[in-house]
Amino acid sequence: MNIIDTHQHFWSYEPIKHQWIDDEMANIRSDFGPEELSLIYESLGVEGCIAVHADQTTAETDYLLDLADRFDFIRGVVGWVDLKSGSLAQDLEIWSDNEKLKGFRHVLQVEDPEFILDPTFLEGIKTVSSKGYLYEILIFPNHLPNSVEMVRRLPDTTFILDHIAKPYIKNKDIAQWASHMRLLASHENVSCKISGMVTEADYRQWKKSDFTPYLDVVLEAFGPERLMFGSDWPVCLVAAQYEDVLDIVTSYVGKLSEDEQEQILYTNAINIYKL
Repeated sequence: MNIIDTHQHFWSYEPIKHQWIDDEMANIRSDFGPEELSLIYESLGVEGCIAVHADQTTAETDYLLDLADRFDFIRGVVGWVDLKSGSLAQDLEIWSDNEKLKGFRHVLQVEDPEFILDPTFLEGIKTVSSKGYLYEILIFPNHLPNSVEMVRRLPDTTFILDHIAKPYIKNKDIAQWASHMRLLASHENVSCKISGMVTEADYRQWKKSDFTPYLDVVLEAFGPERLMFGSDWPVCLVAAQYEDVLDIVTSYVGKLSEDEQEQILYTNAINIYKL
């Protein structure tokens, strides 16, 4: 079965730029590039990927687009731009001819939840949407209520939720997260990446069954037509190898029909990212 990985990163490690990589994550204080990932993909049958920014600079967007130009398996890029800039429309023009730039995101998980409903920020999302770009939502569960309101206010924007909103899997917290996820999924312009789960679990003692209750929620809420697989490589390496992350998802969706499995692993990515 064909597979598209909708969420991974590349970087040349710099201690200051990548200071979010704390001591518990020390094994990813290294360089991670397309050459290494392509070997993993060849061994596991992954056709291509969406590269997502790790650093919040336009230079990072340019860096990923340059890699995408040189490596065909990088099928699309989700970059960063200052969504609150007064010159946003002009800023976007520099990429207007680059078909591999698919959308943008802001690291909302480090912001106060009120940031999400800042009128200038919402106007920025509306601007990128009007140019044909999607917006990816990177949050923790405490950001979900305002994210639901953001999506309600911007019905014409294509949204993708990263990492199933990072539920507190290690602590087995689920009820409030699940309630808000159902509200978010009630807006049909939102899709969800099944990604980033192993790093929200116990890094060293997780088991596949830990993720089942959370996967049950997103499958029920979004349906197979609005779910996509993402590895979150190389961040996932703090808790699991790439093949382990892929196995969690493929094992879970194995109970679905072949068409539904293909939607989650491949065709949804093709359609939503317009690959």
